[in-house]
Amino acid sequence: MRTARKSGGANVRVWLALVGATATACQPAAEVVLPEPEAIAAYYSYDGSLEADLNGNVAEITVSQPAAQLRRGGALWARVGPYVLLFSEETFNLMEENPGLAGVRVITKVERGPEVARALLVRGELSGVLWRRSLNIAGKARLEGTERP
Repeated sequence: MRTARKSGGANVRVWLALVGATATACQPAAEVVLPEPEAIAAYYSYDGSLEADLNGNVAEITVSQPAAQLRRGGALWARVGPYVLLFSEETFNLMEENPGLAGVRVITKVERGPEVARALLVRGELSGVLWRRSLNIAGKARLEGTERP
């Protein structure tokens, strides 16, 4: 004849798991610290006009491209403008040192004129290997792009 086993041990484990999950969920979240706009701008060494701001938890960097540069490079340089700053050591360092940032958006404008292009790089979109590869490609484009647009 078989005897029925009590399943009290399983109930205790479930209860302990629920108590542990509840205790973890009730702990206050770590405070998110975002850099000031001046600190964001300080990361970049840009020859022209550069402004930085925060839009929520996204750093927004607005740069002015000289009209002569856009005439020389045409529509391609206009579209590529934001990526020159996005794929840079400065952006990599900004994201690494400020974990509260969700991303970086770069907006390019013509000097004293309208917006030309914008691009957003979201945190976590690039792994460490892809960051290095992107930095190498962007560096090569900067070097060769000025020689023959």
